[in-house]
Amino acid sequence: MLKVYGFNESGNCYKVKLLLKQLCRQFEWVNIDILKKENRTPDFLAKNPHGKVPLLETETGTFLWESNAILYYLSEGTDFLPKNRLERAQTLQWLFFEQYSHAPNLGVARYITRYLGTPSEYQQTLTAKRELGYVALDIMEKHLTTRHFFLGDRYTIADIALYAYTHVADEGGFDLTNYRFIKTWLELVRTQANHITMNSLE
Repeated sequence: MLKVYGFNESGNCYKVKLLLKQLCRQFEWVNIDILKKENRTPDFLAKNPHGKVPLLETETGTFLWESNAILYYLSEGTDFLPKNRLERAQTLQWLFFEQYSHAPNLGVARYITRYLGTPSEYQQTLTAKRELGYVALDIMEKHLTTRHFFLGDRYTIADIALYAYTHVADEGGFDLTNYRFIKTWLELVRTQANHITMNSLE
């Protein structure tokens, strides 16, 4: 059986859990509390020298890290990853965007706000993260003006990746009031079969 090492409050970990649920795949969830630095123990570092979650352990005992690499691996041969060459590349395009321009801003702003309590020494960083976060949201909003999902009318791992931190953007101080198309898209993702919430322990 697949085993996922992750933190329930993490958007990156949520992506993997959500995809597995929507694939109806059985898996074991091993909670790793990063706030208690359980991801820095010798045992965990032996599995993942990068020391981050999520971490996937395959049925053969191979360890795979980086959330979007895990999404790509799990979605291979399913409807969540297009078979068309260009559409596969476009899926990767959004996965790279999510990890380079989206999560580093929305996710970090959420961490500073929710878990650190917005300390004064982080104010400059938080301001910069929010500014760049809105740039990412603007790109997403414009893209969604002419399509339901990020790959047109298809719900894919691109949507799962971008949904993770967008749907909790308010926890990082982002106001989505004027993002009409993003809000419509968020609702569409929520209505997909076998959807679960971030904190689901199922």
